Amino acid sequence: MSETPQARFCRDVGVRYPLICGAMYPCSNPELVAAVSDAGGIGIVQPAALTFVHGYDFRAGMKRIRELTDRPIGFNALIEQSSKYYHERMTRWLDIALDEGVRFVVTSLGKPKWVVDRVHAVGGLVYHDVVDARWAAKAKDSGVDGLIAVNNRAGGHAGGMSPEALLEALQPLGLPVVGAGGVGSAAEYASLLKMGYAAVQLGTRFIATTECSASDSYKQAIVGANESDIVLTERLTGVPVAVINNEWVRRTGTRAGPIARWMLKGRRSKHWMRAIYAVRSGFSLKRSLTREGTSDYWQAGRSVQTITDVRSAREIVAEFGAAG
Repeated sequence: MSETPQARFCRDVGVRYPLICGAMYPCSNPELVAAVSDAGGIGIVQPAALTFVHGYDFRAGMKRIRELTDRPIGFNALIEQSSKYYHERMTRWLDIALDEGVRFVVTSLGKPKWVVDRVHAVGGLVYHDVVDARWAAKAKDSGVDGLIAVNNRAGGHAGGMSPEALLEALQPLGLPVVGAGGVGSAAEYASLLKMGYAAVQLGTRFIATTECSASDSYKQAIVGANESDIVLTERLTGVPVAVINNEWVRRTGTRAGPIARWMLKGRRSKHWMRAIYAVRSGFSLKRSLTREGTSDYWQAGRSVQTITDVRSAREIVAEFGAAG
C-alpha cells in the first residue's frame, strides 16, 4: 500500500499529527508554540511576535520554547524585500532558528529561493504560503518542498478561492499541499484531510486557548462571533485582512484612504506605505493582547463559526488528531 500524503507529511516533519499551528502576529507566544508541538502537531515561531510583542531576544525566545518541549517546531519567514534592514534581520533570525535545530520553515510574501538554499543545506524543509496556482508555480521554481494553501476562509491575509477549488488548482504541481483557513472543529479538520490535503494549518482556533497570551476580550470575541462577523479591512496592511467586525472597525472603516491607495500603486512608494501600516498596525495588534475593551483590531478567520469555547491547545491537538 502506498503512503498517504498525511503519513508522508508526519514522517518528513517528525510529528504525530498532520496539524500546524500557523504563525500569528501577535499571538504566537512561546507557550502556545511549544504546547502544540509537545502535543503532537507543530507550532510555528513568528519572529516579530517573539521579539517585538513578547519581548524576547530571538535566540533567548527559541531557547525558552526548547525548555518547554523537545519536539519539532517551525519558523515563519516573511521574505518580501521591503528594505535592506528588514532582509538582514530576517536572515539573522533564520540563521539562529536553524542553529537552534529548526528544520521546518514556512515562507510568505516573496521569492523563497534564498531561504530554500539555506534550509536545504542543513536538511530542512520549506513550505510556501500561496493563494493560487500562479504563485505556487513560482514557489516550486524556487525549490520549495510543499505549499500552504491559504483559502478564502482564512484569517489574516486570506485567499480568494475555496478549499476545494484551491486544492484542485495546486495538485497538478505535484507538491504536498497544506490546507489553511476555516477550520475550527475536529470535523472540519478531518474533512480537509479526506479532501486530499497533506496537513491542516490552524490559526484562529489556537488563539482561543488557555496557552495563548491574547486578552480574554479577544478570545471571547472569537467564541462569540459568527462567520458573518468576519470582514476584510485594508487599514492594517494596505491589502485585505480578515478581522472581527467590532466597534473599532465600524468606527474607522475598512478602506484605505486615497493617499494610501495612491502610494500602494507605486513600485517604490508601496514599500513605504506598507512600512507605515506595519508600524501602526503592529502597535494596535500588540495592544490586543492586553486590552480588555474593543478598541483594537482582532484578526480572525471564518472558523469562528465552529469555535465555541476557550480550551487547552493540547486538548485541541489530541481531539483533532484522533478525528483525522
